[in-house]
Amino acid sequence: MADKINYKSVFFNPFSKNNPVIVQVLGICSVLAVTAQLEPAIVMGMSVIAVLAFSNVIISLLRNTIPTNIRIIVQLVVVAGLVVIVDQLLKAYTYDVSKQLSVFIGLIITNCILMGRLEAFAMANSPWPSFLDGIGNGIGYTIILVIVGFFRELLGSGTLLGYQIIPQWCYDHGYVNNGLMILPPMALIVVACIIWVHRLCNKDLQED
Repeated sequence: MADKINYKSVFFNPFSKNNPVIVQVLGICSVLAVTAQLEPAIVMGMSVIAVLAFSNVIISLLRNTIPTNIRIIVQLVVVAGLVVIVDQLLKAYTYDVSKQLSVFIGLIITNCILMGRLEAFAMANSPWPSFLDGIGNGIGYTIILVIVGFFRELLGSGTLLGYQIIPQWCYDHGYVNNGLMILPPMALIVVACIIWVHRLCNKDLQED
């Protein structure tokens, strides 16, 4: 089965054609919650990439030994263990960002993308393609987080990664940051705009 897998498609399709957020509409909750600033969006994305890639590999290695009736429990235990490791690493090395992300790192456990890839792909494929699938879907998720975080922080605070981007003279001439951009509903609107542009560029995703 592994020989028939197109590794390139497995890795690259989640970037756009089969993106987990804007095509499959998964993981929306965290997109709304952690993208008011770009830095936590990037850290959240990297955390999901790590957890998704390694959980895919572990479940793939165990797939032939996991009883069918407890497979979801095993998947949750694996993901939970990896999330705890990621959470502790963030607290040790990026404590300020860890505080910003708060409970949302822990909620990676319930992220639909993870459980979907474990059940749909890792349980049926060998470790290497499962690893590529995890990395690809994690990057696809992170791309959307970064885009949303970029526009929300830039337009809502005038900064990127904490650095002032919009020059002071703009404010001196009457420019005002859009406070709505840092509210969760605007994240949903930005995601909707991304979906709209993405479907305009991909006619095969448009419904008749």
